[in-house]
Amino acid sequence: MLTQLREIVDKVVSAQTLIEALDQLVMSTCQAMKTDCCSVYIANHERQIYTLMATQGLHKSHRRVSLRFNQGLVGLVGRSAEPVNVADARIHPHFKHLPGIGEESFRSFFGTPIIHQRQVLGVLVVQQREQREFDESEESFLVTLAAQLSGILAHAKAQGMWFEQGNKLHLTGSAASAGVAVAKAWWDDTQPLLEHVAPTSCLDVNFEQERLTIAIEAASAEFRRLRKRFDSELQKETLAIFDLFSHLLNDPMLRKDLKARIACGDQAEWAIRQVVEAYSARFANMKDQYLKERAQDIRELGQRLLFFLRDEEVDEQQWDEPVVLLTRELTAAMLATVPLGKLAAVVSQEGAANSHAAILSRALGIPAIMGVDFVPHMVHNNLVVVDGYRGDFLVNPNRHVLVEYRRLLREEQELAKTVEDDLYKQAYTKDSQRIMIHLNAGLSADTSIAVNKGVDGVGLYRTEVPFLLQRSFPSEDEQINQYRSILQTYPEQTVVMRTLDIGGDKPLPYLTIEEDNPFLGWRGIRFTLDHPEIFLIQVRAMLRASIGLNNMDILLPMISGIAELDEAKSLVERAYQEVANEYDGELRKPRLGIMIEVPSMLYQLHALVDKVDFISVGSNDLTQYLLAVDRNNSRVASVYDALHPAVLNALKHIIDSAERYQLPVCVCGELAGDPIGAILLVGMGYRSLSMNTRNVAKIKYILRHVSANDMAQLADDVLAAHLSAEVRDKTTLFVEHHGLGGFIRAGK
Repeated sequence: MLTQLREIVDKVVSAQTLIEALDQLVMSTCQAMKTDCCSVYIANHERQIYTLMATQGLHKSHRRVSLRFNQGLVGLVGRSAEPVNVADARIHPHFKHLPGIGEESFRSFFGTPIIHQRQVLGVLVVQQREQREFDESEESFLVTLAAQLSGILAHAKAQGMWFEQGNKLHLTGSAASAGVAVAKAWWDDTQPLLEHVAPTSCLDVNFEQERLTIAIEAASAEFRRLRKRFDSELQKETLAIFDLFSHLLNDPMLRKDLKARIACGDQAEWAIRQVVEAYSARFANMKDQYLKERAQDIRELGQRLLFFLRDEEVDEQQWDEPVVLLTRELTAAMLATVPLGKLAAVVSQEGAANSHAAILSRALGIPAIMGVDFVPHMVHNNLVVVDGYRGDFLVNPNRHVLVEYRRLLREEQELAKTVEDDLYKQAYTKDSQRIMIHLNAGLSADTSIAVNKGVDGVGLYRTEVPFLLQRSFPSEDEQINQYRSILQTYPEQTVVMRTLDIGGDKPLPYLTIEEDNPFLGWRGIRFTLDHPEIFLIQVRAMLRASIGLNNMDILLPMISGIAELDEAKSLVERAYQEVANEYDGELRKPRLGIMIEVPSMLYQLHALVDKVDFISVGSNDLTQYLLAVDRNNSRVASVYDALHPAVLNALKHIIDSAERYQLPVCVCGELAGDPIGAILLVGMGYRSLSMNTRNVAKIKYILRHVSANDMAQLADDVLAAHLSAEVRDKTTLFVEHHGLGGFIRAGK
């Protein structure tokens, strides 16, 4: 059976067109199973019908044969999303006779759905004249074949080869930067590609070395120019991305390897391709997501070097109206090719939501989707919709879809103006309950530590930045300078600094940690307790940076038990004594808190009394661990749900326990900056929320228009729900009743 399956799939894959592929499928399946009939019905979700697209055994009709989703045994297979095995189809209550195709001569029926990412793409059917049920081996064969076929059909759909689709496409990717755009698409084909460089020798080694040197200098100058161009629009930490590119260009090892290839007689272009692909492959093969994404940075450098090696001038494109930039791999340089006023959105075939180009898109407020499998010539110069909230990319959408998205776009713009005045006001609910609004800063490039107006302090400063942006562990003095600049930005407010939280989705580029499951591995406090020298240096740097400012608290990440907490506390105390002994004046001892993100701590909150001064809830990781889902894994991303009833009840348990034990508590996960999340959290009793800069004004506006009492009643109601859908239905009705529905419709 396995051999026959492989042969059928090989024939289908090698077909020139989708129709030919389906014809091969039904013919080969009939032969392999020795059955009288095999047919494929393809789903059209817009029209809610299944269309007979290929058959071996039924009569070919001059007209297209279709069944509605609620008709026939085929419709039953699609609705139930599971196989249907019937000995005599004609007596089944769901049987529907289709005249003119000869179906009446067949008795037995077996149909199995073709499913891709929970969507039924079609139904695969086999039939026989004799009255019998298909046996288990036949069922297994057909179900396995349908599973193989699902990927082929999904790819064909993504490539625009779907039946009756015309020039309308609905593609999906990874939402990398929130927002909505409606504009014409423009494909950038001016960038040289590494894979287009052929092996070429040179006649003059010195000349090629000079060309390489000039290209490196030109690329370095460009990154400096880009940094300067975005200086007024991006915060310091995001601008550091351009510094990273400059560091890489000046890396002695990279330059040595490039020059060595040329010295061996290779042309500069060929030398760049070989060296860059070798470096990129090393990163791409690593398991850690952050390191994988550095492979794209290396390729970007290589392609910019190729660009500056070219002799010909590239005409600068002019745009009369905003465009959606289409590209194979989005780079920082490409973002700069289109004036910001003319750049509506970006869509990339490759790349990830955490790549540097995606980070820049978020920082600039440009909607972006990564990993979209589009065919350039089918999209270029067409009207498109980019939904940066859901990752949807629509090409030539129908009039109704356009009207809706243009309404959403207007609503986004109006909402931004509406909430603008609330940014600098203190946050109060409609019934005058004070809510503290803090800022998440440090790692996400869509926040700005320089914007301190309108927030009550920094609820979470991620100290990983100086570690991630260097090629070795930063010294104590380097860390002091970094931390003090943050503390000085908020002289009258508290800054909560979290100790180093690497591992999982934040590995250090110079410390390779390869694990089968990094999110459950050597990360957070586990790493720093195993490296007390790193931990002590960091805490010393924090303490020394706070001298004279006295506005710093320390937060410990990934605590899973009291033993870890006690060990970390002893190291913090040791660092404090060391700094205090070196300092002539009185050194303020910072408050100490822990992140509640590992589920085990839900049952040890009582043990925190007299051990910590406050707690912070990391709702992102808490959700991930409670639901046992890697939120960065696209295959299970839909399972990650911050509004899951278990998550909400865990959050309620935390706030109730914190109040009982008189522990100050703040929520610093993404849920705090989400309109629904903020309403539910305040309703549960939370009075301190920490979020990214772009959400501050919006959340303040919402809180000012709803009473804490109403939010509490909603929270009580949804905490009794068993399904996430119930939670969303109840909260949606609530916000619409209060005239705030636009905040949900326009995205988070």
